[in-house]
Amino acid sequence: MSEDVSKRRLGRGLAALIGEMDQPVPVGEPRPAVNPDRTIPIEFVARSPKNPRRYFDEAELQDLAGSIRQHGIVQPVVVRTVSTDRYEIIAGERRWRAAQLAGLVDIPVIVRDVDDRTALELAIVENVQRADLNPLEEALGYEQLIAEHGYTQNDLGEIIGKSRSHVANSLRLLKLPDPVRDMLADGSLSAGHARALVSTSDPVTLAKTIAQKGLSVRDAEKLAQNHIKAQQDPVPADNREPKDSDTIALERSLSDRLGLSVTINHKGSGGQLKINYKTLDQLEEICRLLEAR
Repeated sequence: MSEDVSKRRLGRGLAALIGEMDQPVPVGEPRPAVNPDRTIPIEFVARSPKNPRRYFDEAELQDLAGSIRQHGIVQPVVVRTVSTDRYEIIAGERRWRAAQLAGLVDIPVIVRDVDDRTALELAIVENVQRADLNPLEEALGYEQLIAEHGYTQNDLGEIIGKSRSHVANSLRLLKLPDPVRDMLADGSLSAGHARALVSTSDPVTLAKTIAQKGLSVRDAEKLAQNHIKAQQDPVPADNREPKDSDTIALERSLSDRLGLSVTINHKGSGGQLKINYKTLDQLEEICRLLEAR
């Protein structure tokens, strides 16, 4: 199977490789059980070191373990064979962890023998579709596919069913320092809060202010804009008036669409639109978008 065909299959979701376990179920109806390929001893199964999901809420695991004790595992864990009688998880690590807490000896599995790249793709798609990844885990997963398997942002957008700008904005979060990334991972900051801080010179201090004051994303963006203006132009030489809310909103909208920092400066009836890029790939993408229009 060619790489392009493989990507198109993944772009349709997990159904092509692991059945219908991720198809939407109408509200109020129970999710139908998926028949496992087999049941195996739980000690034969290990987590994947490349699973993009790193954080598992302990209270939620305990709740799931209680449900498993009562009802068993409804959705099998998806695994791949790594050696004789040894398997690695592709999707379902949370269920596997809860099953251990519940004291299960055996677990139902679906076996899909795929290569490293496809296993990583499936893990990311499964978690993104279920909204199980925090924004930092999602960004790290995208970065891993780009670094290890040469994917472009457009490729990733097709695989996960998101826009290229969504992927670009996710990757921008990795530019933040560790203290801010930690706050993003534990939920103190949302992705919208964090994106507002990427272009600032002191994201750590600003992040703490946002968290302590419980600022909205819009307020965080204003805080970041004011910080940037104070650093770049503490005393405006041309007596420019502060940007109005519409201009700031337009800058934010364009930045989110492009995944790049955009600045708008009005001067009389005209002005300046500035798009900042850091790599030639980003410049080529801007040129491609302009030529397409």
